[in-house]
Amino acid sequence: MKCKEVFERGIQFHHYCNTAYPLRPNSLAQYEVHDPQTVYELVKKNIEAQEELCLYVHVPFCQARCKFCEYVVMDKPKETDPDLYVDYLLREIEMYREMIGDKPIVGYDLGGGTPAYLSAENLRKITESIKKFNLKDGMYLSVETTPVIAANDLEKIKVLRELGYNRISMGFQTVSPKLLESLGREGSEFIYEKAVQNIRKVGFDRLNIDLMYGFLNQTDEDFANTVKYTIAMNPEFITLYRNRYKGTQLEPESQGVTMYKVNHQYDIAYRLLQEAGYLANNGKNTFSRIPGDMGTSSYLTKRVVEVASYVGFGLGAQSFVGNYLAYNLGCADHKLEKYCKAIDEGRLPINDIADMPIQEVRAKAISVMFYFGFISLKAYQKRFGEDFRDIYASQIRFLTDSGLMQFMDEDTFMLTDYGAAHIYGIIPLFYSERSIIEMFTMSEKWLNNKKGEDIFLEKYDRKAFDAPSVAVDLVVLNKEHTKILLINRADHPFVNRLALPGGFYKPSDDTLEFAASRELMEETSVFAKVTEKNLVKVTSTKGRDPRGWIMSVAYLLELDEALVRPIANSDALYAKWVELSSLEKDKMAFDHYDIIQYVLRKK
Repeated sequence: MKCKEVFERGIQFHHYCNTAYPLRPNSLAQYEVHDPQTVYELVKKNIEAQEELCLYVHVPFCQARCKFCEYVVMDKPKETDPDLYVDYLLREIEMYREMIGDKPIVGYDLGGGTPAYLSAENLRKITESIKKFNLKDGMYLSVETTPVIAANDLEKIKVLRELGYNRISMGFQTVSPKLLESLGREGSEFIYEKAVQNIRKVGFDRLNIDLMYGFLNQTDEDFANTVKYTIAMNPEFITLYRNRYKGTQLEPESQGVTMYKVNHQYDIAYRLLQEAGYLANNGKNTFSRIPGDMGTSSYLTKRVVEVASYVGFGLGAQSFVGNYLAYNLGCADHKLEKYCKAIDEGRLPINDIADMPIQEVRAKAISVMFYFGFISLKAYQKRFGEDFRDIYASQIRFLTDSGLMQFMDEDTFMLTDYGAAHIYGIIPLFYSERSIIEMFTMSEKWLNNKKGEDIFLEKYDRKAFDAPSVAVDLVVLNKEHTKILLINRADHPFVNRLALPGGFYKPSDDTLEFAASRELMEETSVFAKVTEKNLVKVTSTKGRDPRGWIMSVAYLLELDEALVRPIANSDALYAKWVELSSLEKDKMAFDHYDIIQYVLRKK
């Protein structure tokens, strides 16, 4: 399948084509092994083959399950469950101790859920058990809490610091009371500020605050205010998490959220954070104000940059070691019974484990690498014993020719700013052939632009524009009048339809002609001065746009196709020259097909 086709489908299927691989929980079923002895031997062989490892401990408890949560969290646990869980968790860790032996441990995270939900004694037991491994000196031991716990339980936060955790992370997610309520999450400015004070009081000097974006009900203004507020809290690191929808209570809303909205909100945060001294390459989601510090835990940094193997302990935890990918029991039902039963029977508490062929191992590893927005060729060579340039020559050629990625030096293949906005089309280029077919099959069943538009319009605020609003449209022909410059829309309505470059006239625009020039530049990166002489049509039909009464003022331009290389930007997925003879009315947005035909008749 051609790179362009895979790229375009990934863009359309952006809610699923992210750094989480594979696409579905049962995607790798054909590679799974089930016999307990075979499972044990597969795990042992791969662990023993590693020079070093990362460890992750999962705590499946929270005060309440947020609607955006995709992780393994127990629903309504009993009061005795945390103590019971920790007892079995420690027994699971012991089952791996002989296999891991004295191997250097280069990263460790205590995550969840909410680790700080546990008692101080249970936190101590877990940490002491992990410290029996050969932990590398100087790495960050990272732990997660919530603002509510950090604000109300100073002693718990103090214990975490005394246990040796030197990086702590907590999620504000948003400071919008309305959005917090709709997400089922507790939070307030008082709680956030008290939490930060307590974290500083006990001596943490590596504080990360998580923020989330891309919610259907989240306005740009709400998100910008959240970013500004968080900057004022002065954490060392700020991490932006896009709401991924898949597997959450909010999944039905996903098609109402376009890639344009996601990218636009990331851009808002990127600008604000850069101005405040928080740095990251475009496409990376953790921003650091400490020079030279990636901002992430040692565990995550090793996992992403060097594709280090990691063993996950606990209910539903994931492990990716050598060639196997495994999920512990509890990953599907979020219950303790089967997890505990397996440990009682002396079996590794694994729900499913896939002995993956090299194509799947590569795909998993590279998907994770894109979490930081670049691929280290040296790390890839070390992990796989082969040259990245040889294995992915066609993908590299497509990405560099399209301006999506570039080689920064002999080691680093990085997203461009343009590529960062199209990352969800880039990642699938490195999928296995099986997974690419799966992506197309899933997307054919899932994608429904009409459904997405209905969800979008239900929440659309018509008062954001005066009635009638005025839009400008550009009919740009080549000198031979055989081709027209069109974009593919990134946002509702008519998402993924072809359209004329254009957009709303804004109060900041001096004239409609200035607005037309601005929109052409923003959407296609093509500069051309538009004057009144270019005016060809005004359309005022009220039903032409489902958002309301929006008039269109169209301008005709003629440009030399050979000298103009359009590059999509803003709310355009693509910008390209299209043969006029190939245009189809039902594949175009608004009434743009009729506008084009009118202009052609009048020439």
